[in-house]
Amino acid sequence: MGLAKRIIPCLDVKNGETVKGVNFVGLRSAGDPVALGKAYSEQGADELVFLDITASFEERKTFTDMVTRVAREISIPFTVGGGINELADVERMLYAGADKVSINSAALRRPQLIDDIARRFGSQVCVVAIDARMEEQQDSTAWKCYLKGGRERTEHDLFQWAHEAQERGAGEILFTSMNHDGVKQGYANEALALLAHSLSIPIIASGGAGRREHFRDAFLQGHADAALAASVFHFGEIPIPELKQYLREEGIEVRL
Repeated sequence: MGLAKRIIPCLDVKNGETVKGVNFVGLRSAGDPVALGKAYSEQGADELVFLDITASFEERKTFTDMVTRVAREISIPFTVGGGINELADVERMLYAGADKVSINSAALRRPQLIDDIARRFGSQVCVVAIDARMEEQQDSTAWKCYLKGGRERTEHDLFQWAHEAQERGAGEILFTSMNHDGVKQGYANEALALLAHSLSIPIIASGGAGRREHFRDAFLQGHADAALAASVFHFGEIPIPELKQYLREEGIEVRL
């Protein structure tokens, strides 16, 4: 059957609370991140991702304290991201209890950071997150990467950048389709499949989960190694144990 597919709740953290929006805007509260993390660990989530979405200097300490509290409460690996710009930031998060770090804007601005993290801490620690939007062009479509939580467009192509990140030492790619984020119409499976076929490192699908079938399709059509979601978990729309049982019935290897 190969490696088990992973289900990963994502908690966007702002001012110490979990929030969720649509297409990266319109945030609403979804609860205490430590309590949610503990609940997901107990429900059978394979990993967790915590993102400090407004990682300004003043909030860094709040977020680091939260990471320490999460580490005490859960028994599964977790990744943290947001405001990680240098090796000292990585070290602080790992020391606080995180297993991996997710880098996005900082990696696009200074790709050498990927090399540095992989060399210092190992590739398994370095998750390169890519927020990309599909744009209609004259005779085709293109996926362009964005900085700053989706606020600033770059000329980087999704597939070229993902390949460069892998070559520099990234251990995983976390791909969020900005077109699909929060609208619950399914993941960007065609783009996921292209990434999966062109890269040798795991691909985490993000953006678009609304029904159990969307997770199935991300694995069977998108060939993703893991599927990440937020609101469908935070607001109780899809319980993780039920989702995993459904996926197992659909022939997808998951840990129950």
